[in-house]
Formats: sequence, C-alpha cells, structure tokens
Amino acid sequence: MVSIIKTGNSIRSIFNYNENKVKTGKAECIGAANFLLDISQMSDAMKLSRFTERIQLNDNTKRNSVHISLNFDPSENHSKEKLMAIANTYMYKIGFGKQPYLVYQHFDAGHPHIHVITINIERDGKRIDLHHLGIRKSEPARKEIEETFRLIKAESLNKNKQFNLLPISMGKVCYGKIESKKALAAVLNQVLYSYRYSSLAELNAVLQSYNVLADRGSENSKVFLNKGIVYRILDEKGIPAGVPIKASDFYFKPTLKFLESKFISNKPRKESDKARLKNVIDMAFLRENITHLNQISLILEKEGINIILRKSNEGLIYGITYVDHTTKNVFNGSSLGKEYSAKGIIERFENKPNLDKSELINKRLETFSFENASKKTFDSIAIINLLDSLLKPEMAIDYLPKQFKKKRRNRKRI
Repeated sequence: MVSIIKTGNSIRSIFNYNENKVKTGKAECIGAANFLLDISQMSDAMKLSRFTERIQLNDNTKRNSVHISLNFDPSENHSKEKLMAIANTYMYKIGFGKQPYLVYQHFDAGHPHIHVITINIERDGKRIDLHHLGIRKSEPARKEIEETFRLIKAESLNKNKQFNLLPISMGKVCYGKIESKKALAAVLNQVLYSYRYSSLAELNAVLQSYNVLADRGSENSKVFLNKGIVYRILDEKGIPAGVPIKASDFYFKPTLKFLESKFISNKPRKESDKARLKNVIDMAFLRENITHLNQISLILEKEGINIILRKSNEGLIYGITYVDHTTKNVFNGSSLGKEYSAKGIIERFENKPNLDKSELINKRLETFSFENASKKTFDSIAIINLLDSLLKPEMAIDYLPKQFKKKRRNRKRI
C-alpha cells in the first residue's frame, strides 16, 4: 500500500473534486465517519456543511483541509467493507479517528485506490498538527496496516511490478488526445509532490519531460505582474499548444505562492544525494571512449538521471540541469560545483586526455557517504561503494575530538 497526504486551505475544492468524480461515474462515496447521518441520507450541502462548520471554530488556521489517497497493488481486489476497514484503521492511527471524514473509491486509474477527505480542526477548535504527518504517523500506520490486512507491501514492489499512482504518470501529455486539464493535473500531482526542486527552472526541467510547462509569462504580462502562473501543454517541438490553464483552476491550487514555499522547503538536500550524482558523472568521464555530451547523457540515463541543457538562440550551451529520478532530486549544475556546471562539463571534454583518473576517484570518494549510498544496484555505484570501503580516509591516530579529551592529571613521582 502507498499512502499520499496533501494539505490545503479549501475543503470545498477537495470535496467538489471527489463529488464530480462521483457524478461522472469515476468514483463512489463508500462511507463516512463522525457524521450525524448515513451517507445515503445526506445531500452534498449537508456533507460539506459538516466540514465548514467545524472549520469556523478556528479562523486562524489557514491550512485546514486534508486529502489522502491510499493506493493498492493492481493484483489486489478489496471489497468496500475491507476498504472502509482499512480507511478507518489508517485514520485512527494518524490521529484523525475522531474527525469527520468521507471515503471515496475511485475507478479512474490502473490500480485500486481510495481517497479520504477531512479537516484538522477538532470539536473544541484546536488544530491538529500537520507538520511531517507523513513521516511521523502515516509511514508507521501504513506498515502496520499492511501486516494487519495482509496487503502487498510497498517496499516489495520491484521495478518491473511497480504501479503508477497516476494513469499517465509515465507517459507524455499529448494535446488533443486527452482532456487538457485532466492530463495536466495528473502530471502536476505526480511531479509537484514527489520531486525536490528549488526554482521554477528546476521544476520545468522535470515537467518538460512530460510535455508540460509552468509559465509566468513575460515580465510585462498580466500574469507576471499579478504574481500568477499558468500551466501549458507543449507539442513535440516544445511549443505551447492550446489554451493555458491557471493554477487557481486546479483543485489542489499549484499557485506561485505554493511553488515558492516548495522552493524554500526543498532547498536543503542530502549530501549523499549530491554525492551519488557527482560520482555517476565522474565515473562516466573515466571511460576512454567518451568524447561527446550525448554519450554522457546516455550513460546517465541508464542510472535514472536526465540532463537538461539550456541553449541560447545561437545554439550555445549556457546552463545544465540534472534530474535524478532515483532520489527525486533536481539540481542546477552550478549547485553541485563548478566542474558540474555547463562550462565545467565542456572544459572536462577539452581537458579529458590529461585527466588523472586515480586522483579523480580519490577526490570524489572523499565526498561520498558509504552508509548513505543509494541502495539501487547500479554498476557504477557498486564500484564506488567497494572503493569507498577500501580507500575511505581515516583520522590520524593521535586525533581526538575536543569534547572527549580529559584533563591530564599530575602524577606524583615516587
């Protein structure tokens, strides 16, 4: 089972999203908890008012709505009763068991899944803390539920068996073949919450691989001046096709304000993630037959890394971005160091015949954390792990951290 938690400031938008799915036959409301009446006895207005009345008890909390999806392996076929039992257990374990919530079974993806909508305002007006809810409570709850209900474990899914949480998450949006807004929403839902990006350029490096562009417009445009953002579908040549869709038109509101908050929270990156990427690049350059950037790009693709180049109108490369689909990180080349920037990569090709390979290996291994290395069994990473364990520099014998040093006692001579 895979659980995804999203928070927002509009329970109405989340409610309407699921109810619209019901109206089009793509979902069914299979249960409710902590409502006064059964779902069959309530109108849409009655369901929604239960949430809005509770929210009014705490006007200071802006992020007050929670949208959860619980996703199961395609081979699993659970009854409505079992799905409700799973939902109730999950909500109890993450601390929302006494909150009003609705459960919807969706039928519009290639795998079974349910959506749960709720709020984080309690009956006394207090706010339930949403900070790191996924790490603190959702992950432990998920693992317990997998055992209790004998579900296929998320960790047991191998690369060939993994299912997509969204039906087009691994395919490109094709304008004209699928409803534009629905296609954009599917891609945005997958990318915005899964990848770590710290700028609009880094975000677009991922989105463009799905033929999608987040666009602020020109500096004199109304969209830019009003601090807005639109999302566009791109054709095969990378040219915008069709009508752009405003961020506010999506139920999850991927506005510029939302993106800017993600830019800030995504800035801290694990050094092991950076080290993995730098080591893969360095190992690629050690190959004798590497003479062109396209060759480096193909090697990195085998390791789950894409290179995105930024070129001038004259065709000159002035920027490079790396998208690591394994660690879900997006790095601007210069953020990894000068030698990984566009200029640095080009200079490496120019100086390649004079590279001291042993020196390069030792230099990179010193920055690589063996314990935090990626668990993926890539050939180059396995080599690095082996070398790291053998060549990792050791502290000098006489070195001792200051806090562990004891004061010397003066011994009396006999």
